[in-house]
Amino acid sequence: MSASLEDPVLSALGVAHGFGRRGSSVPDETIFPRQVHGVAVLDAGAGGAPPGHVAADAVVSEKAGVSVGVVTADCVPILLASEGGGTVGAIHAGWRGLAAGVIEIGLAAMRARARGEEIYCAVGPSARGCCYEVDPPVRDGLLERHAGLLAEVLVPHAACHFQLDLALLACRVLEREGLAGGQIGTRHLECSICDPLRFESYRREGDAAGRMSHYITPSATTCHRG
Repeated sequence: MSASLEDPVLSALGVAHGFGRRGSSVPDETIFPRQVHGVAVLDAGAGGAPPGHVAADAVVSEKAGVSVGVVTADCVPILLASEGGGTVGAIHAGWRGLAAGVIEIGLAAMRARARGEEIYCAVGPSARGCCYEVDPPVRDGLLERHAGLLAEVLVPHAACHFQLDLALLACRVLEREGLAGGQIGTRHLECSICDPLRFESYRREGDAAGRMSHYITPSATTCHRG
């Protein structure tokens, strides 16, 4: 079984986490939302309907040992943690979610629960500009919210088509929302379409594609950076 991919930015906080790849696993009873390419946030400790039945594309947790996660097959997985490690979250950001503001809303939910602590995050494997081709409706959806961020993210390609770098756009949105470069882990910005040996890809494999599961777990005790 393959090990999940860890990012040094989150590892420095002492937070257990992992970006999935083919054959990797997540902790038992990790809480996943029912992803719908929207902007709703699931609070894993709020009770109510079983988490897997809650439509959301971001999830947060403050319960020690209760892992949360998202699944992807080309969309961007983002794992987040407060500086002390007691609050964590995961965001699923495809182009629709990016256009609708899922990163901004998920980050706001983290900040609301982090009691003034800084937020750190890591961005995982996803579709990148080398392989991901989109059409004008996708361009138009992204222009409405992110017009100032699209240089080198959305590049004209063939007639009426563009190469889109989802991971680069996600990083730029996080920076625009106030995270400094040292707060954004980029160790695993691999293209999921390029690498069939390690990553699942809906764009490459269509309905036959599997899904990669990504997780993060709140710390039992706080851990402050030195």
